[in-house]
Amino acid sequence: MNFLDLFANAQAWIFETIVQPLVFQIGLGEFVEDAFHGVEWFLMGVCELLVLYMLLRPLEALIPVHKITDRSARWNDFIYTALHRLGIFSVAIFLLLDPLLDSLTAELHLQGMNPFNLENLWPTMLEYPVLVFCIYLLVLDFFDYWYHRAEHQFNWWWALHSLHHSQRNMNLWSDNRNHLFDDILRDIYMGLIAIAIGVQPGQYLTLVVLSRMLQSLQHANVRIHFGRIGEYLLVSPRYHRTHHAIGVGHETHGKGSIGGHNFAVLFPIWDVLFGSALFIQEYSMTGIRDQLVAPEGRSRDYGRGFFSQQWLGIKRLFGRDGPEQQVVASKETP
Repeated sequence: MNFLDLFANAQAWIFETIVQPLVFQIGLGEFVEDAFHGVEWFLMGVCELLVLYMLLRPLEALIPVHKITDRSARWNDFIYTALHRLGIFSVAIFLLLDPLLDSLTAELHLQGMNPFNLENLWPTMLEYPVLVFCIYLLVLDFFDYWYHRAEHQFNWWWALHSLHHSQRNMNLWSDNRNHLFDDILRDIYMGLIAIAIGVQPGQYLTLVVLSRMLQSLQHANVRIHFGRIGEYLLVSPRYHRTHHAIGVGHETHGKGSIGGHNFAVLFPIWDVLFGSALFIQEYSMTGIRDQLVAPEGRSRDYGRGFFSQQWLGIKRLFGRDGPEQQVVASKETP
């Protein structure tokens, strides 16, 4: 029995034994088919977590950029990753948006408007599934670049996104360390783009998983780059680490001015084309300038636990977080 058979059997068993009875018991029978796909997301997430831990954790131990000085912060990042990779967050978003999207689709059909399909522009490309997949990946990454860049251009958006940059001990779990409100906005945005260009649900799952795996590598605490040419082809840990560098990745015109460099999510070509690329050979220390103590910074506290980080993000959004709060010193761990 191969892996795909094991995966399918596990999905069927979990759905039939646990999920399906629960769905009917709580009166959500109309979502039973979606619940089956939710189990698929969950199992894919479990596989992701296992693969990431087995591949990247040993690399972090062998070729780290820096010593982890706050292991509790790394565990906190794992909570974010588990919420996203196990499908918990995605299922919650789906249950909220599904009725709205169904209504919108029905209205468009009544008006005689059919969803745009990128494949219709070049029908013969359907003969090359790998090519179709790569085109979708490239298009979605283009829009993801502009979303990410916007997070660094508007003060209210940076107030939320800055949580992601506040990790001083960046590690393989740091990719999903985001404010939940920001994640909701991005999931809606990327989902609508995918629907608009004709991505099918099965394709979208594969595209998301591949993108997430690569982004976990980018955030890992590893001394890895892709060489003189490779750095221009795919975002490496060194390239993305520059984006997280104190005073570099989140600033453009000096202290306190939001902006930055290296916004590309997967392909650096967008940074090159739109003037935001910065190729350096250093492995910079990560964080935000205003986390530092005076005179370099303002000792701003971004929170140490999941709930405090989310709450402080809301307070920053409304300018109520008190930037002069004292940062709790990290404890050195062996």
